[in-house]
Amino acid sequence: MAKDYVGRSKPKKRTAKSSRAANQPKRFPIPLALAVLAAIIGFAVLLFNIKGTAPTPAPSLSELTPAPSPAKPKAQLPEPPKERSYVKELEQKQVEVEITEQQKPSKPYQMQCASFRSRDRAEESKALIAFAGLESQIKRTEGSNGAWYRVVLGPYPSKRDAERDRHILQRAKINGCQIWHWSF
Repeated sequence: MAKDYVGRSKPKKRTAKSSRAANQPKRFPIPLALAVLAAIIGFAVLLFNIKGTAPTPAPSLSELTPAPSPAKPKAQLPEPPKERSYVKELEQKQVEVEITEQQKPSKPYQMQCASFRSRDRAEESKALIAFAGLESQIKRTEGSNGAWYRVVLGPYPSKRDAERDRHILQRAKINGCQIWHWSF
């Protein structure tokens, strides 16, 4: 047979056991007293050991001065090096730098900061970029699901230049700009 405990509230009964526990005085905390006593004894032992290790007194000035030694012949110093004229050498120096294929950019870069369905929102984004001090363009692109208005910056000859402008936009709280190769 199952009992329903949800609807019932627990009766509050005072038992003699709980009232007796409330009236008993608190016991002395023996473990705490032992821990405090051990800490005091340890501190006293530490002080006793430190007391015996006093620093040695500093030697006097007469002890530090060396006794005069017999005269030794002085060693000959080498000749000082001849002075060179680095300015003249650097003016005549030729440096050759090899440019590999990795350093040559294949295409210029562009940065796309937004893409909207309406031209008005693209104009707003272009205005925010103009407030940051950069010039952007709005390009209309036909996609499979209609026309899109992209807000792009560029072309940049190197990715480093595009990154520099992206950091300017990030300081102006314009985030989400992507850097890609320029598409004509």
